[in-house]
Amino acid sequence: MKNWKLGFLLFFMPFLTFAQEEEKASLEIYGQMMTDIGYNFGQLDPQWFDVMRPSKLPSYPHEFGGDGSVYFSVRQTKLGFKVLNPTKLGLLKTMFEFDIFGVGQQAGEFAFHLRYAYMELGKFGIGQYDSPFGNPDVFPNTVEYWGPSGAVAFRNAQIRYMPMQGRNQMTFALERPGASGDEGVFSDRQELEGVRFRFPMPDISGEFRINRDWGHAEVAGIVRRIVWDDVLDDGLALDGKTWGWGINLSTNLLTGDFGVFRGQIALGKGFQSYLDDATADIGIASNPEGGTSNPYQGEAIPHLGLVFYYDFKWSDEFTSVIGWSRSQAHLSDQSHPSAYEEGNYYSTNLLYHPFPNVTAGAEIIYINRKNFSDGFSSEATKIQFSFRYKFSHLFTRP
Repeated sequence: MKNWKLGFLLFFMPFLTFAQEEEKASLEIYGQMMTDIGYNFGQLDPQWFDVMRPSKLPSYPHEFGGDGSVYFSVRQTKLGFKVLNPTKLGLLKTMFEFDIFGVGQQAGEFAFHLRYAYMELGKFGIGQYDSPFGNPDVFPNTVEYWGPSGAVAFRNAQIRYMPMQGRNQMTFALERPGASGDEGVFSDRQELEGVRFRFPMPDISGEFRINRDWGHAEVAGIVRRIVWDDVLDDGLALDGKTWGWGINLSTNLLTGDFGVFRGQIALGKGFQSYLDDATADIGIASNPEGGTSNPYQGEAIPHLGLVFYYDFKWSDEFTSVIGWSRSQAHLSDQSHPSAYEEGNYYSTNLLYHPFPNVTAGAEIIYINRKNFSDGFSSEATKIQFSFRYKFSHLFTRP
């Protein structure tokens, strides 16, 4: 029996990080109180009145009425809890965080919005957390909630393994699968009502990062399997399947003590649901070889996501950012002429930090949208004033 226990321990030793004697159980309560006041000189989907998403710009003239609107919002306010608990197998870390920014069916509302629900023990983690395919450090020090449209930014339910931590980091994850489809010019066709998405395997993602005195560099990737089944018996065979994939290269480059450059280049097919603002993952295309039984087919849409931002520290009290981001697709030939294909996001700000954890400032954001093939484009400019107080209190157990 003793030999069995020893063998079991030796086998799992490389995967575990054991607790140190000085580690204590603790509870951290943290969050932020935030108010945004702004004026949008253009038009936006009313459900997204307090954020700047190029995909939510008008797809035809006066879709959302006239130009110009003022808004107040506190939906960016959030609350979180972190618990550290030493165990025989190592330090158990758990976190739970939410804000009140409604999305999905609750878009535009003040609603519970889960951000994190995650636990980690040693080199293993499970729950909803940042996907390894993204790099949260690419996000600039902006106050606009949604942020650069081309950034890979997705918190997903996952199981992750982190074999390397420290100066060199490596993470692998099995993530909750999912995808969205654009029916294009066939959106009103009854035949497509019987097409259902199916995901036979989890999304597989991974990252490798090197951390150095000059900043860090990271390469990440993702692979996903997307299947759709035609459940209607109408003589058409609209079943299909494809692979989605993506590669993400990102970095932070320090420029002394006063600034940092943040960059990202992400490209691939059918990975759009991991981007901050993008098209659908699957589009519909003509199928010349399909005959009358399969005249069109689904395909993974190629996409490019770019982020280039520079954070600058004027002094201990004043900071600024300036930068640009792009989300650009190559839509399928049967996409609707007014479908969203390309969006750009530009912003700059001046933020004042009079006290620790307190930020006040102004930010200017300009976005534009380009449609697929009807020649229409739209744009909007917003000036936003934000007031934010971050708080954190740590409780420890002797």
